[in-house]
Amino acid sequence: MFFMKNLTLSARFTPWLFVWIWSTGFLAAKYGLPYAEPFTLLAYRTALTLIVLFVILRINKSSWPSSGSAFFHLIFAGVLIHGIYLGGVFQAIKWGMPAGLSSMIIGLQPLGMAFMAGIILHERVSRKQWIGLIIGLIGVYLVLFERFDLTTDGFFSGFSFWAILAVFASLFGISLGAIYQKRFCSDMDLISGTWVQYLGAFMLCIVMAFCFETGEVQWTGPFVITLAWQVFGLSIGAVLLLMTMIKQSASARVGSYFYLVPALVAIQAWYLFGETMGIMAITGFLLIAFSVAMNSSKNNDSKVEH
Repeated sequence: MFFMKNLTLSARFTPWLFVWIWSTGFLAAKYGLPYAEPFTLLAYRTALTLIVLFVILRINKSSWPSSGSAFFHLIFAGVLIHGIYLGGVFQAIKWGMPAGLSSMIIGLQPLGMAFMAGIILHERVSRKQWIGLIIGLIGVYLVLFERFDLTTDGFFSGFSFWAILAVFASLFGISLGAIYQKRFCSDMDLISGTWVQYLGAFMLCIVMAFCFETGEVQWTGPFVITLAWQVFGLSIGAVLLLMTMIKQSASARVGSYFYLVPALVAIQAWYLFGETMGIMAITGFLLIAFSVAMNSSKNNDSKVEH
């Protein structure tokens, strides 16, 4: 068969491939948004993803959700993970937030996932994991601190307060979505379940684009290339890797890998867009790497209390 029911990449290799691909999403958004509005771009992205995944689904002969409730859970998880998360990031970048900074705020996700996992999944996060998560949080804020500008109106310059709200809505969506996915969708077929999730995201993007955007797109070469990478690299490749990681690992351990994303985004944004990094940012990156090392060790998996 062209695709297997489950991805069989090495458990050690999968997170690092995922982190690199996922980090390019912030840059792909910045490249694509000059040619289309956020939810219009995402509507095209999810529509094309649905088409490609449907072909894969038929070749692989994947099974559909077995009940209406399973279908609903997948739809809702898709709205959170792919709709609210991506929509918030894209809207924040459209409103002027630097790609590197948006990734720093999303870097708070591991703490959000650990907190929600305790409430929803009754996972007990070890003291060592909490220490690692807090160290990573400090690292994120060392990088974020360089973006503070107390000499202008407000704490941030170059973008509005609404951009901050949008990216925090994105943070909420991906944190809750990953936990909801593990709680209610852990038995899903990887291909068909992801297809249903993108259907939920597509419906949200269509409604948002219809209500708040013009729907205009400039079909230039750079836009087509960016859209293709967003579909094949991010929406299919990275998301299938993420779903595999969620099924195989405890939530806090999966979340810890997201601490690597801001560092990679900042480095790439510095190289591609001239977004600068200073000594504090480099120190923050080192703390982030140390945090991930603490939380990804084999003896740190969270335990589920029954």
